[in-house]
Amino acid sequence: MKQVIGIDLGGTAIKLGRFSEEGTCHQSLTVPTPQPATPEAVLSAMIDAISQLNPTENSVKAIGLGTPGPADATGRIARIAINLKNWHNIPLADWLEAQTGLPTILANDANCAGLGEAWLGAGRDFKNLILITLGTGVGGAIIQDGKLFVGHKGAAGELGLITINPDGPECNSGNRGSLEQYVSVQAIRRDTGLEPLELANLAKTGDVQALEYWQKYGRYLGVGLANLIYILTPEAVIIGGGVSAGAEYFLSTVQAEIEQRVLHTSREGLQILIAKLGNQAGIVGAAKLAIVNC
Repeated sequence: MKQVIGIDLGGTAIKLGRFSEEGTCHQSLTVPTPQPATPEAVLSAMIDAISQLNPTENSVKAIGLGTPGPADATGRIARIAINLKNWHNIPLADWLEAQTGLPTILANDANCAGLGEAWLGAGRDFKNLILITLGTGVGGAIIQDGKLFVGHKGAAGELGLITINPDGPECNSGNRGSLEQYVSVQAIRRDTGLEPLELANLAKTGDVQALEYWQKYGRYLGVGLANLIYILTPEAVIIGGGVSAGAEYFLSTVQAEIEQRVLHTSREGLQILIAKLGNQAGIVGAAKLAIVNC
């Protein structure tokens, strides 16, 4: 039976996995991202890694790839890749196809993570869901009727860039007071001088300031999610990323904020869940992308 390769391209590492169409990972591999991470150097590193995952000729039918930035709507071009050098409108799918002979499709890495959670993770029982990733930045994915929603130009689903305070801190996007400025790892560092895990460990000891901070954090996240829920009315909201490790200290506040702000008709049956796949969500979703589109 034919298999696919899912690739998650990051600033420091490239993760790859070879999957069956049922979701079994038969082999996985992580290689360092070349530094500087020019498109040509990254392509070379991926080709070498792919050759290690495709030992039997013709055993793999397609490649899916998540990139740290938006792809075009057709899944051919990496428009920008955050933290990678000289990445602007790179036809990466064409390059990989030319080198491997395998059909290839691209998507934003957060979209791949959303597909992964929807396929094999916390969202597998739902057709309509939101994934929000709480990491260095805040990303997200929208799954509607079982399909990834990317909009007419491929850049939809930038959930962390919605405004929750028009006069808030400046965002790299050009916005002010975006959700990312209140619930990202960088926001936690800015506000407390601590890493999320340190703050969670303090809360575990009963530290009053840490507990109060997590409540404030939960309020901001709840406000942002309330806006998204009104628009998308998902069956589930899945929370992933590094900050989700502290969810026990803010999740109840998030839920209370949503219940207060969102009409029952827009949140009926809504579940707020923690992502299950961790760092593997990207390659799982990239594999699903290949299965569905190639």
